[in-house]
Amino acid sequence: MSKLKIAVQKDGRLNKESLQILKDAGIYIENGIDQLKASASNFPLEVLYLRNGDIPQYLRDGVVDIAIIGENLLIEKGNDIQIVERLGFSKCRVSLAIPKNIKYESIQDLNGKKIATSYPNTVKEYFSKFNVTPDIHLINGSVEIAPNIGLADAIVDIVSSGSTLFKNNLKEVEVFLKSEAVLAASPIISEESQKILNTLQFRIQAVLKARKSRYILMNAPNDKIQDIIKILPGMRSPTVLPLAEQGWSSIHTVIAKDTFWEVIDELKTLGAEGLLVVPIEKMVL
Repeated sequence: MSKLKIAVQKDGRLNKESLQILKDAGIYIENGIDQLKASASNFPLEVLYLRNGDIPQYLRDGVVDIAIIGENLLIEKGNDIQIVERLGFSKCRVSLAIPKNIKYESIQDLNGKKIATSYPNTVKEYFSKFNVTPDIHLINGSVEIAPNIGLADAIVDIVSSGSTLFKNNLKEVEVFLKSEAVLAASPIISEESQKILNTLQFRIQAVLKARKSRYILMNAPNDKIQDIIKILPGMRSPTVLPLAEQGWSSIHTVIAKDTFWEVIDELKTLGAEGLLVVPIEKMVL
């Protein structure tokens, strides 16, 4: 049986979380130290650890079938490559930053200025919308230091927390795009590999749904059950079970992680007690 080939960043911020989502999807990688290729022991999957910037071309050429990669890199080097699943981790933005002591009024301030970046195509496309033409200097790595050594007037780079900009006396003034890790597929993926990808994607979707949800259990007086049910989204409808104490029931359901505290406050107002919130490992709908 053929194996689905997946590219994962060799090292860096994407590597650990990429392997974690595969593990959460029940796929166990037989991984040795400094290996550039490894196979799953229980799934037809082969992992290739590659340099991040090379992955779009490997996808395009069909050397790998799929990849876990930053959306920002696809926009820069592989906008012809299909995203099949957004993965929700390694969120960041590609932003314009300038020295803190420089006044900034608009993007027009950068016309003709030197900009250091690892994302020349993204920079050109963004500035072209405003008819601004900067002098782009391509730098791979340590972009933030460029203004401090006189190499550039500004930079365009990945920003997560902003701490690196702060350390280098820079301030973020424009957000070009927002990015997260995505699962991308080769435009020439074979039919057999596509079938394996469908199975993998099903598993990953179950993991992602679970990460975004929480299982909640509570006790509530019977005369408040209908009011409580109205504010509970649930997967279909909440489960209601009678308690040993007359007049009370136990309600079980799933709520979105992002709206958790707002829902909890409403439930308490309606008389819910003994609320328990449990993480969900997998969620198959």
